Amino acid sequence: MAEACEAPDSLSCSICLDVLKKPVTLHCGHSYCKDCVNGYWDQEEQTGVYSCPQCRQLFTPRPLLSKSTVLADLMVKMSVAGQPTPPVKDEGDVECDFCTVRKLKAVKSCLVCLASYCATHLQPHYESAAFKRHKLVEVSASIQEKICSKHDKLLEVYCRSDDQCICLLCVMDEHKGHDTVSAAAERKEKQKHFGKKKQKYQQATQEKEKQLRQMKQKMKALQYSRDEAFDENEKAYAEIVLMADKRRCAMKELIRDQEKAVTSRAEALVDRLETEIADLRKGEDELKQLSLTEDHIHFLQRYQSIFGRTGPDVSSDYNIQLHTSFDFVAKAVSDLRDKMETMAKAFAEISKTIEVDSDPKTRQEFSIYFRCLRLDPNTAFENLLLSEGNSKVTWIKKAQKQPCHPERFTKYDQVLCTEGLSGVSYWEVEWKGSRVEVAVCYKGKELDESGFGFSNQSWCISLSNSLCTFWHNGVSTKISVLSSPTVGVYLNHKAGSLSFYSVVPDSGQMKLLHRVKTTFSQPLYPGFMVSKGASVRLVKPKQSASAVEGNPQ
Repeated sequence: MAEACEAPDSLSCSICLDVLKKPVTLHCGHSYCKDCVNGYWDQEEQTGVYSCPQCRQLFTPRPLLSKSTVLADLMVKMSVAGQPTPPVKDEGDVECDFCTVRKLKAVKSCLVCLASYCATHLQPHYESAAFKRHKLVEVSASIQEKICSKHDKLLEVYCRSDDQCICLLCVMDEHKGHDTVSAAAERKEKQKHFGKKKQKYQQATQEKEKQLRQMKQKMKALQYSRDEAFDENEKAYAEIVLMADKRRCAMKELIRDQEKAVTSRAEALVDRLETEIADLRKGEDELKQLSLTEDHIHFLQRYQSIFGRTGPDVSSDYNIQLHTSFDFVAKAVSDLRDKMETMAKAFAEISKTIEVDSDPKTRQEFSIYFRCLRLDPNTAFENLLLSEGNSKVTWIKKAQKQPCHPERFTKYDQVLCTEGLSGVSYWEVEWKGSRVEVAVCYKGKELDESGFGFSNQSWCISLSNSLCTFWHNGVSTKISVLSSPTVGVYLNHKAGSLSFYSVVPDSGQMKLLHRVKTTFSQPLYPGFMVSKGASVRLVKPKQSASAVEGNPQ
């Protein structure tokens, strides 16, 4: 074994750190690849003195390097054994326990030596008679798990009385007189249950695959319905747009027609007025010229013709109003707005109906969103005791000494969960005692000043054996339905939906206690207020594979 321990050094070149190629051995006993040591000496200053790269022993003159037949034969044997080069240990591989210079990959583990070996160090187990009785197994990183922690012996016996693996010394010690068998015999016995267990898994797998197929079909049908709804919506929208566009064009035509009618009258009057103005200016010019003439006969002859004409008409008939009424446009637009508002209200009502209907209906549907929550000990009031892995909180009379923490409640018997929720979540709690509060809230110190439900930062439902009340921003809403000992909370953060349910665990019936529709701006932290003598426990979600996880029959 001692010689085997030195094998890694003799098979590894300390210059190239690889397995030996054309191995040579110097007078000092160290071995190298022939090309490596020659290259090393070629780089040294030519002083006529050469040294060993490891021990620095000096040689004068330069040694003549001859083949190391022992190492060369060993390398040949390794090649014959199918291991031309010992594999280097990679990340995740089990390393050889006997390699010292460079850790190689282990290929086998020995249950007698309780060690793992690379291909080189494993050779004695195949060649030496001393190792013939050793049991080699597939390499294992957890070989220590197969060793008795008390006696450092191999675990090879099974104690049925204590349901655990033990070593032979344990049989004669603390397990003396117990029902013990060999590990192989117990495995053979337990192997018999594999058939039934496998059948249960197969049945469960087939059922789940059937459900998966049905769910995919439903999803495909849903997508088809969605596409039809999209098409219907686009068609309706296009019709509405077309109708509105036609109405817009018609109104433009009416406005143009009204404007043309008034403009035509105005243009006729303009022409008439321009003509009359021209005639009046002509008469005025004639009067001016006649008044300036020096011919008295001409003056008297023209006077009668000019003053015999009818005087200028200055009546109010021409004082017309060009303004015309376009009130029909305002009325039409008002009617259109009223119709659009009616449509918007109808759409809002439809949206509310859709949002309500989108919530799960059965406990099985709610369980899809089940969240495994934990209470935060840094927030717990001093009279609240956390237990069961921080899943249960109980009010106790004696206050606990708690380290100071900025998030700890100091005025109210309250505690928060560690996780803030911002998606779709569902959780259940079991409560006992005179009164508890089940709440969700934004994180903030103001909660310690007001308590759950007394600010706009928290929403809570207060539960007792005789009363059920919802609180938010200091306003209470009495709930006519009394809650069961189990309460379910459903949160759809994006949709602004928060619902509290009374759950009957045996039947799985869900009875709505109260629903909130709002807009959440921050993650919500589940929280609880626990009064004197009361307790709250977070219910753990049931595993979906529970149907196949029973004890073997």
